[in-house]
Amino acid sequence: MRTRIHGVRVFDGRHAAGVRDVILENGLVVAVSAPDAGAFADVEVDGRGRTLLPGLIDAHTHVFDGSLAEALRHGVTTELDMFCLPRPLARYRRLAADRDDVADLRSAGLLATAPGGHPTQLIAALTGTLLDPEDVPEIDFVSDPERAPQFVKDRLAEGSDFLKLVVDDGTVHGTDLPVMSPAVASALTSAARTAGLRVVAHAVTAADVVTALDAGVDGLAHVWADLALRDPASARLARRVRDQGVFVVSTLAYFEAVDAQGAGAATCVPPGRYPAAVGALRALREAGVPLLAGTDATPFAPAHGAGLHRELALLVQDGGLRPEEALTAATALPAHHFGLADRGLIAPGLRADLLLVEGDPTQEVSALGAIVDVWRRGVRQTR
Repeated sequence: MRTRIHGVRVFDGRHAAGVRDVILENGLVVAVSAPDAGAFADVEVDGRGRTLLPGLIDAHTHVFDGSLAEALRHGVTTELDMFCLPRPLARYRRLAADRDDVADLRSAGLLATAPGGHPTQLIAALTGTLLDPEDVPEIDFVSDPERAPQFVKDRLAEGSDFLKLVVDDGTVHGTDLPVMSPAVASALTSAARTAGLRVVAHAVTAADVVTALDAGVDGLAHVWADLALRDPASARLARRVRDQGVFVVSTLAYFEAVDAQGAGAATCVPPGRYPAAVGALRALREAGVPLLAGTDATPFAPAHGAGLHRELALLVQDGGLRPEEALTAATALPAHHFGLADRGLIAPGLRADLLLVEGDPTQEVSALGAIVDVWRRGVRQTR
């Protein structure tokens, strides 16, 4: 089946590319060309007055039942899951492989944390409600650097696409948590690199970010949220992040949700962190650090799919990004930094994971909410 999206404004993942015809066939984009009224297609889609974008990629989620379907309804065609227990993850992987009416999935699987460290307090709180006790294994903790290679080997056996490690002393949670030592963080990062895995660190204070950077991680799963809005220390830390070539996932929508709802079992973070998170993000942008749009979506808030729309609005409204920068943060940049070479851009030969909206989100990012069509692997979703 050959589909032509005719006369559509294209944002290709990095730039506004003008008005084009985009041809889809066999699950791929096969041509992006000047509009041609005589071109043949089995299915014609009117793109006039509309914008075609790559399917959105949320660079920080936590997948539960129903999450991938909800994400796709909002044009999020790929979720990067930062922690999922092995049994549920196997179910979600099969779902994403077999069906096109849910978002695709890449996952860290079981994360690395200190014995009793974050997020074991959340697992305990959710077991018996959102988590089936039969799905909750004995958590594989890492307290000895010599255990790092075996931990990474076990994650590879479970199919983890990257490694996530937690460096979190509990400061932002208003408590005192066991924290991963610098030696363990370095050993895990080294073992993951040897195995060909990227390493992403959960670190939400400046001190924990320094530990993660000393370990040599590839990315940070959050901005830090313990320094004042214009604290010069944020600028210094941001420059170090840039100099080490580390990317950062934004998660402003998460901190906004925490401030709106207050502390609770789903977050374990006291309110009042959003201004600090904005300050960190502005410092990172000014330093030139690659920013990836992510939400920390859960079954609570932010929501899957809709939360990424909110994230992009906050990146523009409070973070100071231009709309095109925000859109790139949810398309080309996460694809690049997580090694997803087959998506994140609109170009011949890449997956036809696409989002068609009314209006022009490169000028007003809220236009993302006016969804006309979504394609996943070239399959047009019924709306």
